[in-house]
Amino acid sequence: MTAAPLASVLFVCVHNAGRSQMAAGFLTHLAGDRVEVRSAGSAPGREVNPAAVAAMAEVGIDISDQKPKILTVEAVHSSDYVITMGCGDACPYFPGKEYLDWKLDDPAGQGVEAVRPIRDAIKALIEQLVAGIDAKAAAAEES
Repeated sequence: MTAAPLASVLFVCVHNAGRSQMAAGFLTHLAGDRVEVRSAGSAPGREVNPAAVAAMAEVGIDISDQKPKILTVEAVHSSDYVITMGCGDACPYFPGKEYLDWKLDDPAGQGVEAVRPIRDAIKALIEQLVAGIDAKAAAAEES
């Protein structure tokens, strides 16, 4: 029997083609089944940014099979963490959710060279997020 995920995380950016896809890829890679991962956009693009796919491939994470998805109220409602990356107030608000806004450059129209620092910043934020989720789960077990 598989344990339930410690948390559910939704990454949101406008096109769901770059930042949110890289974040979802990193979280899936670093947390595995411990965290349920979603991503969506307020105005999804037609495909994941090829430079984002290439930048993630450089670090051994394949996001080439991902597709941009529309942000839904249901996705927000069923997530413990909602992390925005430029969608602003297009995201619905529900009490009890943890909302974070990560200020990251938009990789749209950029080459791999410009996407690498964005990718690296996302990885650092994801590592902090995973540490926070793990700490919260450990504290809950102790109480």
